[in-house]
Amino acid sequence: MTQSYDDLYWNSSDGLRLHARDHAPAAGQSPRGTVVCIPGLTRNAADFDALAQELTAIGWRVLAVDLRGRAGSARATDPSSYNPRVYADDMVALLRSQGIDKAVFIGTSLGVLVTVTLAARAPQLIAAAVLNDAGPQVPRAALARIGKYAGKTLPPMTLEQAATYAESIGKAAFPRFNADDWRAMATRSFRQRDDGLLELDYDPAVIRTTRPWVLWLLRPVLWRAVRTLTRHAPVLVVRGALSDILPPEIAQRMAATSPTASLVEVPEVGHAPTLAEPEARDAILALLGRVQ
Repeated sequence: MTQSYDDLYWNSSDGLRLHARDHAPAAGQSPRGTVVCIPGLTRNAADFDALAQELTAIGWRVLAVDLRGRAGSARATDPSSYNPRVYADDMVALLRSQGIDKAVFIGTSLGVLVTVTLAARAPQLIAAAVLNDAGPQVPRAALARIGKYAGKTLPPMTLEQAATYAESIGKAAFPRFNADDWRAMATRSFRQRDDGLLELDYDPAVIRTTRPWVLWLLRPVLWRAVRTLTRHAPVLVVRGALSDILPPEIAQRMAATSPTASLVEVPEVGHAPTLAEPEARDAILALLGRVQ
């Protein structure tokens, strides 16, 4: 398959070399602006390839980032820097490196926390935002579920073994996935070693510095950040109908913080929608149509 993006690198304020997939607007399209896509805790820029194809076709430049410690971005020498405040600072450095004054931010899971943290620190940088299946409150049971597998050491695997593993932890969230979907998920989640076997494509320390009790204590701060964001920019909240991370009442409360905020629910999907689903895609395109 022909690579549909250029590799973009920039430096963080603490000297890490960070990576994004830079998807250029389609030929002949008038430039509309920049969309920055931020993935989940153990995920990476590859998760946004399908969405990027949709957005570049109508003139948007899409920068899908690998957060520090993931995929093409360097691993931190100080694991304590794996936190939303530092991730948000890394996004500021990305925009500065590209001379971008303002962008649309699309965050999935952890990417939601990074986006609302950025809104609390520099709301003027956000033209609009998509908050995909996470919010200021996450049920403890859902965090415990993720803790059962995230960051655990796995032996090197073949692609078929990696696909089986991906299905074992994700089947409840994606009941409609078939064998090809699970292989694609594994390809996005694992990196190939020199011997041809696959290993997870993130620094295990990104998990060890994630403390559920801190998120619980930060609920008031995160709610304020959400309200700051929705006051300054149009916001779309996306929820998977089967999600245990974003309860329906929290999603509804987020969307109710401003007349310019809205909610879409993706049927038969848990945590987190890929954003290639028609319901999510159409809602994102409608949001982008409102961006000046």
